[in-house]
Amino acid sequence: MEDDVVVRSDGLDGFSFAAVFDGHGGFSSVKFLRDELYKECVAALQGGLLLKGKDFKNIREALQEAFVKADTKLLNWLEMSGEEDESGSTATVMFIGNDMLFISHVGDSCVVLSRSGKVEVLTNPHRPYGSNKASLQEIKRVRDAGGWINNGRICGDIAVARAFGDMRFKTKKNEMLKKGVAEGKWSEKFVSRVQFNADLVVASPDIFQAALGSDVEFVLLASDGLWDYMNSSDAVTFVRNQLRQHGDVQLACEALAQEVLDRQSQDNVSIVIADLGRTDWQNLPLQQQNVVYELGQAFATIGLVSLGIWMSCLLSL
Repeated sequence: MEDDVVVRSDGLDGFSFAAVFDGHGGFSSVKFLRDELYKECVAALQGGLLLKGKDFKNIREALQEAFVKADTKLLNWLEMSGEEDESGSTATVMFIGNDMLFISHVGDSCVVLSRSGKVEVLTNPHRPYGSNKASLQEIKRVRDAGGWINNGRICGDIAVARAFGDMRFKTKKNEMLKKGVAEGKWSEKFVSRVQFNADLVVASPDIFQAALGSDVEFVLLASDGLWDYMNSSDAVTFVRNQLRQHGDVQLACEALAQEVLDRQSQDNVSIVIADLGRTDWQNLPLQQQNVVYELGQAFATIGLVSLGIWMSCLLSL
């Protein structure tokens, strides 16, 4: 299993950190990032001071710097340690406060929130295929960098356009070409015409912010193993129904993961649900309880659901 979830409530001055990592080509990149990316974010955000200041320009610049630094360190570590050279990982990180949510996003996981039962999709998948605006931008970027798309995959290989690691699309692009010739993927003549101008896969994040008003019930972050088999509206409805039954985010995570497995998901599934504690699930409509929120997370592999931790944190008003 190459997915991982990290949930932490320390080091960010009242904000909580929740991240989903979706690895590929081995677990090495995820293993490195689960601690290192958090450290870089905390340092860049000045221990949460920038988050509390709510200056989006400063926050965006800090998170972009943190992600690029973490990727540079990962590439160096993979090179020096001789770890899996095809290892890489997406990362979608949420910073959750009393009234604001900030997201730093690389890859094809997704964050949605439920606003009085209405879904709001907050991120776009970074994939080198499709006709939506985000996909077309990624396709153009890859081609401008000298790469090509074959069957929805960069150089016929990887189906995500932004990720950490993946040395063969960054620091070892020429080695990738030589290996492809040796394996018969393409000819010497074809390779002679290839000219790379930039990295084909990048770890530059999209940064988003959302106000957590009194009508926001919960935030749902999950890897693509969920979204490839359930749309955002169905997922929010499913979670609401679960919470209406028992109010337990941990059980809701488990049930949602199992539902996706029952739909024959062929991918790992990682889920984080942040219930903002403002909803009386037994007696809707919303109640003003802007004090406590709960985080639940779940992991799922084919045919197996194993739960991660559940935590409840008191927020300072």
